[in-house]
Amino acid sequence: MSTIRRRRALKGAGIAVAAAGLVGASLTYAANQSASAHGGANAKSPIKHVVVIFGENESYDHYFGTYPSAPNTDGVRFTAKRGTPYNKNLVTDHAIKNNPNSVKPFRLTPDEAGTCDQNHGYTAEQQAVNVDAASGKAKMDKFPESVSRDSCSPLFGAEGLTMGYFDGNTVTGLWNYAQNYAMSDNSWDATFGPSTPGALSVSSGQTYGAVAYDSTTGTENPKPAADKAASGLSAVDASTGVGTVIGDPDPVYDDCADSNHTSTSNLVAMQGKNIGDLLSAKGVSWGWFQGGFAPTTKYAGSGTYAACKSAHVNQMGATVNDYVPHHDPFQYYKSTANPHHLAPASEREVGHDGRANHQYDIGLFDTVVKDGNLPAVSYLKAPAYQNAHPGNSDPIDEQHFLVHTINELEASPEWSSTMVVLAYDDSDGWYDHVAPTIRNGSNTSDDAAVCTTAASKHAPIAGQQDRCGPSQRLPLVVVSPYAKTNYVSHTETTQTSVVKFIEDNWGLGRLGGGSFDATAGSLTDMLNLHGQPHTSPVLLNDDGSVLTASHPGKPHKPGKPHKPGKPHKPGKPHKPGKPKGHHPGKPKPRSHR
Repeated sequence: MSTIRRRRALKGAGIAVAAAGLVGASLTYAANQSASAHGGANAKSPIKHVVVIFGENESYDHYFGTYPSAPNTDGVRFTAKRGTPYNKNLVTDHAIKNNPNSVKPFRLTPDEAGTCDQNHGYTAEQQAVNVDAASGKAKMDKFPESVSRDSCSPLFGAEGLTMGYFDGNTVTGLWNYAQNYAMSDNSWDATFGPSTPGALSVSSGQTYGAVAYDSTTGTENPKPAADKAASGLSAVDASTGVGTVIGDPDPVYDDCADSNHTSTSNLVAMQGKNIGDLLSAKGVSWGWFQGGFAPTTKYAGSGTYAACKSAHVNQMGATVNDYVPHHDPFQYYKSTANPHHLAPASEREVGHDGRANHQYDIGLFDTVVKDGNLPAVSYLKAPAYQNAHPGNSDPIDEQHFLVHTINELEASPEWSSTMVVLAYDDSDGWYDHVAPTIRNGSNTSDDAAVCTTAASKHAPIAGQQDRCGPSQRLPLVVVSPYAKTNYVSHTETTQTSVVKFIEDNWGLGRLGGGSFDATAGSLTDMLNLHGQPHTSPVLLNDDGSVLTASHPGKPHKPGKPHKPGKPHKPGKPHKPGKPKGHHPGKPKPRSHR
């Protein structure tokens, strides 16, 4: 699909605001009247609302490897501001030409945005780092051999695809948010591995405490599995059945898990507490909003399951199911699960205790923002076609979701006290050149030398194995009136830093039990909590460019929330064309562009 067609493919991503009215406009930075009703008034800082947009599967270098420099030969033009600060990436460390891998890093164009999903297994990612066992030094030289998935026709493929990176001509929105707000070049995946460990890290800082359950015994009072094992569950104690999540097992407290429990694979539940438990205990409103959570077939009583079958067509022309059970961390905990995907009794329930138990469809988020009922803490997971996960989404699909969501927040009365955190669950195995400094070792059959050699110096916290990390750098951007402007933070953080900020901002205390919240770095370096906040929001067009009086573009009115149960018909998928020098399924070497 051409770049122009991609820009026009999805409407409803922006907000119709007169551009002239944006320039020089100011916000009134007073405590919002609705903050008290939603628990925001109890916050310890001017930030009364935290919105975490949790994306999928991107490494730092994959999105910011050449920031802030883009060639502007294709895609959306990007021009960096003068004085953009230093960040550690492929360019500043001369890691494109001087690279130890068998394939050197190369640029992916906007027309190559739809790519293969890479191998992001717990062990495979460690093998890519390739630590020398004698010296303990990470070589960072086995990415093509360990994690690269080069061919997945009809999506774009190339030899050593893991070494590919995008720039501001494709991830334009993220680069413009970084230019106008704050970003980090030192934020990490808390552990090695795929989506579920990352989702658990951003909600509880804990991947240990998992128990396997029999998938055929229902969702309300399921029975532990006889064999105590489940796919993606490891380091299981033979006596207690408790282990660590290193893969993507589905949650047991979810009707839609494992295709409505039709699989015989064991499901998983988590012990302990998550950030939702702490928020509820203090009366602070919160919610998890996910694409496709509203069921297409409602729960009909004992012995039945709700079904989650809503779907949308992505930029590549493929139909993608919206809801992914293992992306919702709160469904693993009985205390915060909504097994039957029940809707709240009314909008007034959103953020509070009730039959939905703080778990909602993403469409409800648009509603509460429009009506000024934003909870104090909101976690957002886009429908799968817009969550950035390679294979079912791409950076342009993701950008449409980000721009729509942030624009509507910036236009809301609660923006003056809101912080939006753009974070990711894992790297997908995409190359990042910076070697990790392991601060929590592990020594099991699942671990490679990077973790086993570290275990002697950094023993597993609370003796919990298979939680080795941090692993790879991930993008992290903070968009807020209180974010520093055009700022790059070098403070080390992980996904669990989000948990720590929420705990500290509302005086919740720590989760304990070995949670990484006790050791996670702070997000506050990206914030200016004691100075003057931004006087004007920075809205974007749906192509990621900045909406200004001189370049108003064609922003769209936010459409009505997607109605589940009426998926788009896929029709004929778009053919991505043949990239120069490559044929899907038959990757050939390419030189750096």
